[in-house]
Amino acid sequence: METGDKIPEILGLDAEGREVKASDFAGKPLIIYFYPKDNTPGCTAEACSIRDGYSELTALGYTVIGISKDSAASHVRFAQKYELPFLLLSDPTTEVNQAFGVWQKKKMAGREYMGTVRTTFITDADHRITRIIKKVDTKNAAAQIMKLINNE
Repeated sequence: METGDKIPEILGLDAEGREVKASDFAGKPLIIYFYPKDNTPGCTAEACSIRDGYSELTALGYTVIGISKDSAASHVRFAQKYELPFLLLSDPTTEVNQAFGVWQKKKMAGREYMGTVRTTFITDADHRITRIIKKVDTKNAAAQIMKLINNE
């Protein structure tokens, strides 16, 4: 997905296993962040940074959604443990990751595998992508997002 593209309709599954769609947020700008795995250091830092900046982001009218391939049960535990006030969606088939182009070949310790590339998408109220953060600063994710929003 690139700036100017309209995001896909299907966004993932909520804690009850219901399909969540972009149209559920009609007329609201979105911050959708993809992350690799619940309860890992980078993903926890990113989620907590967004949690800490959540009131500022929502005050500007944004709805925040985190997406990973972890199960809904894992998301519930993660959200409770770190008091995350935003929606976490599960993408167990990686269909949504693939639609956004963040399911890619990665390398770690000389091993190649497919995984989620940490990426944040910011949309307007019509769900067209206005900004993409490909180099996410996990510890300062909310400030990074706010800086882009304020410069729009």
